Amino acid sequence: MKNDDSKKVPAARREELLKTLETRFTKNPARHGGMRWDAVKAKLLANPEKLWSLDSMERTGGEPDVIGYDASTGEYLFADCSVETPAGRRSVCYDREGLDSRKEHKPEASAMDLAAEMGIELLTEEEYLELQKVGDFDNKTSSWLRTPQDFRRHGSALFGDRRHGRVFIYQNGAQSYYKVRGFRGLLRV
Repeated sequence: MKNDDSKKVPAARREELLKTLETRFTKNPARHGGMRWDAVKAKLLANPEKLWSLDSMERTGGEPDVIGYDASTGEYLFADCSVETPAGRRSVCYDREGLDSRKEHKPEASAMDLAAEMGIELLTEEEYLELQKVGDFDNKTSSWLRTPQDFRRHGSALFGDRRHGRVFIYQNGAQSYYKVRGFRGLLRV
């Protein structure tokens, strides 16, 4: 991601965002057992472009929170923890190829394009299943998942949801879109 002025969070907004993230972190210890906010905050302040991505996640309804730590890279993992797929990222097809293949009734964007603009990645199937272990997500909505290329080349993409207390992973045409399907992002800080 380019580090330019358009990707900087203004000071007042930065303080508001950090306070929101700290409050969410404190209220949801099961998502990040044993981690300390001061360490997370220090990492965020050292990486202002990541704050811009977190702000994008927050502004689109994602309610990002720390869900893990990658000891091999020293990175905290933030994911969208809104109960339903983020409201500001719904009604999108999977990727540019899917979007371009639509002849009519095109959505405004694709999940992969929006994620790239925000500086985040879609959750993989494995990451989505891990997220579902720390909360009940997507009971009324569904979320596109980063789909392996060998699967995507068949024209479909993966998505997941939770129904009746169980998590399901499905496939759908990558060009499809629904008002209740969006995507959840992952950000490494």
